[in-house]
Amino acid sequence: MPDANADSAAAEHDVNGPYRTKPEDTAQMPGGIPYIIGNEAAERFSFYGMKAILTVYMTKYLVDSAGRPDHFSPEQAKEAVGWFGAAVYATPILGALLADTVLGKYRTIMALSLLYCLGHGVLAMIDLQMGGIEPRWILFAGLALISLGAGGIKPCVSSHVGDQFSHRNQHLMTRVYGWFYFSINFGSTFAQILIPLLLAWYGAAVAFGLPGVLMGVATLVFWLGRRQYAHIPPAGMRFWQETFSPDGLRALKNLSPLLLFAAPFWALFDQTASAWVIQAESMDRFFLEVGGWRLEPTPEQLQAVNPILVMLLVPLMSYAVYPWLEQFIKVTPLRKIGAGLVFAALSFAVVAVAESKITAGETPHAWWQVLAYLILTVGEVLLSITLLEFFYTQAPKSMKSVILAVYMLSVSLGNVITAVVNRVIRADDGAVLLPGASYYWFFVGLIAVTAVLYTIWSRFYRGQTYIQGDGQPTGEQPAAEPG
Repeated sequence: MPDANADSAAAEHDVNGPYRTKPEDTAQMPGGIPYIIGNEAAERFSFYGMKAILTVYMTKYLVDSAGRPDHFSPEQAKEAVGWFGAAVYATPILGALLADTVLGKYRTIMALSLLYCLGHGVLAMIDLQMGGIEPRWILFAGLALISLGAGGIKPCVSSHVGDQFSHRNQHLMTRVYGWFYFSINFGSTFAQILIPLLLAWYGAAVAFGLPGVLMGVATLVFWLGRRQYAHIPPAGMRFWQETFSPDGLRALKNLSPLLLFAAPFWALFDQTASAWVIQAESMDRFFLEVGGWRLEPTPEQLQAVNPILVMLLVPLMSYAVYPWLEQFIKVTPLRKIGAGLVFAALSFAVVAVAESKITAGETPHAWWQVLAYLILTVGEVLLSITLLEFFYTQAPKSMKSVILAVYMLSVSLGNVITAVVNRVIRADDGAVLLPGASYYWFFVGLIAVTAVLYTIWSRFYRGQTYIQGDGQPTGEQPAAEPG
């Protein structure tokens, strides 16, 4: 007897070829997940490897077309990195619209990945004397291309993960998003350790070039899995109809406040690539010596503490901490988010204390930052993974990519906050209006106020859950206080 499911799967195709257009009818793990996870690990290596050296390159290595130093000040570097982060997390809305209305997620990811590779290639040429073009402009051009490529594919890849699940195996989605986040940090760990060494040993061409090679690998891995994916067709005009339908407008109304509440978290978190790197330059970074080998990371290599901790904390919290807490309190998504805000505030309080020691002439040890990274990473696991899955499941089916792009606008807004603050605090005479530890205490106060307002708002949240392949949303979500 022929397999009815196989016949059905073979019959499902779009205009581009015999691709399945619905999730597999299975209770097992979808076959395309390993390709998506592999792609994400390589892509995140490329992004975080480039970003790891960005602040140091701008403040210590950048020269003009005549070979003279053209360094950014610390505040200028923090502002520039802030605007870059804002662009990376604002462009997802463009990629999402392209995916959901015209090309579909797969073709959008492939097209923008090539643009992403081009951006890395431009950065790799930054030290070449190209017709007198100022390296600053080459830097900005490369970052602009990367922001379009990296930002454009972000919501598509994240929602493409969710698209692989049906009602039968949706119970595996939380675990897979945990693996997805694990792969991000697996790739970024090695990048943040290796790429700073390449910058010191071989210069910008190699240090910016290797991430471009890994982005090419990421694109190839994603292409290899094309026959395994569920290719959800673009909705076309139906996207706009459903976006402005009662369900679509309700989802946007319900989730938009979360965008504002999450933004201060990202204003703090993304400064690990700028303010924390600059602070680490004034710290004692020697940890141990074994047989003549010294563990003394560079300021930018300390960023690797975060992804290493994520890889340890994701399984620990998923399989031990959350089940243990469930004995005493229901661990809801909204409670996790609220707790994440609190941990972010605590982490910046630690670096504020360390900065006060630096201001007094002391040389605090980098263990201060390791402690701050531990606290911040707990907050990241609580908030970031939870928001990623929460926004996906709360979005109507034709809006998955766009809703995830709306979520990413919270990261963009957070980076805008950082960039604007660093512009405002620079006086015309060169003075800094938030010197030393006061800079960090300002952000502690910002997120503390946010946590209080979020706690009030979360008590009134109501929403619906939507999974690809289901006929109807699974029902209303009850209010869930952060506790």
